[in-house]
Order: sequence, then C-alpha cells, then structure tokens
Amino acid sequence: MGLFITIEGAEGSGKTTVCKQVTEKLLKEGYKVLYTREPGGVKIAEQIRNIILDVNNTDLDPRSEVLLYAASRRQHLVEKIEPALNEGYVIICDRFIDSSLAYQGYARGIGIDEVYNINMFAINNRLPDFTILLDIDPEEGLKRINKSRGNEVNRLDLEKLSFHKKVHEGYDILKQKYPNRFIVVNANQTPDQVFNDVYDIIEKKCKEYQLCKNSKNI
Repeated sequence: MGLFITIEGAEGSGKTTVCKQVTEKLLKEGYKVLYTREPGGVKIAEQIRNIILDVNNTDLDPRSEVLLYAASRRQHLVEKIEPALNEGYVIICDRFIDSSLAYQGYARGIGIDEVYNINMFAINNRLPDFTILLDIDPEEGLKRINKSRGNEVNRLDLEKLSFHKKVHEGYDILKQKYPNRFIVVNANQTPDQVFNDVYDIIEKKCKEYQLCKNSKNI
C-alpha cells in the first residue's frame, strides 16, 4: 500500500509549486511518485473543474458547487488515486477534501460538518494519510497571486479579501479539529524554506511508512 499525502492552503500559499518540486525530488531519490491535483486529475474531473472555475459561472449556487467538487473528487479517487495507492505509490495531491471544508463549508457558510458528510459519502471515508497545510496570511497570499498570475483568472480570483480571510479561518479550524492528520508549515517564508520544510516532512513519512525506493514511475 502506498502513501496518500495532500497539500492544502489558501490562494497564493505556493501549493502547486511545492507539490511539483517535492514530486521531482522524490522521483530523483527513486521513490514511486504520483503528482495530481483537485479539482481535476482525470478527464471527467477536469471537465467538472472547468465548470467550477469558469469566470462566467458566478451564479453557481454554493450547494451545487459543493456537489460538483464532490463528484469530481469521487471520479479522481476511484480512477487515479486508489489504483496508484494499491501499487505502492507516494501520492502528492494538490488539494482534497479539506479545501471543500474550508472554502465551501466555512467560507461559503454551508457548514463544515455538512460538507464533510457529503464528501465522506463521495470518497467512501478514504481520507489522506496526512495533510500538509501551507499557512499564509491572506493579504500576502493575494499579493503573490496578483504579482505572478498574469492574465490567468478563475472564478475564485473574483472573490473579495473578506472571503479569503474566511478561508484562512476555516483552515485554522480544521488544523485544530484534525490535529493528528494536519502538519502546518509556515508559508510566509521564502519558497526555498517552504520547500525544504515540506520535503523533510514527506521524506520522514516515507521512511516511517517503510516505502521502498524504485525507479518505476507513472
């Protein structure tokens, strides 16, 4: 059995960059690694992603949004994540259930427990083995996004600062609610410092789970 790692954080926390850097280094070290993302990761889930993030879909109902994320997550899990876990891969997943809990459950006001129950049905109770939270101040995160994103804009970028502050509060609640699963990394540091902290955590976990190095990759 493999190791299911999710990396979470608000906008501008550097998740995607760190996920790819960690994946690349683990591959060089000889681990069997799969990098994937949410929403998306497989064809059907990517199609759902396009609906969710389309800037023309500002009228998307919050409960519909929750259900779309859950549907995307289900397809991603059964088609890509579970088969790789069964083959002993280390999975580095950019977002998973906790994004829905923070964004839709808390920031959208639907309720963390309500969104949790919907998602547990979708993923059949398959939570990550552990989750790394890149904790960043909302103002700093948005500043980074505005500086680096260029012309790329998705529906979440249209949200006000108050929404992103609620997302940050949501993650604060989650790390206290699930202390045995969450590992917090200060994302206000330099990118190199964040990468080093994240890689050290994951490397130790790979050894703890006694995952063998192998040249085979996806």
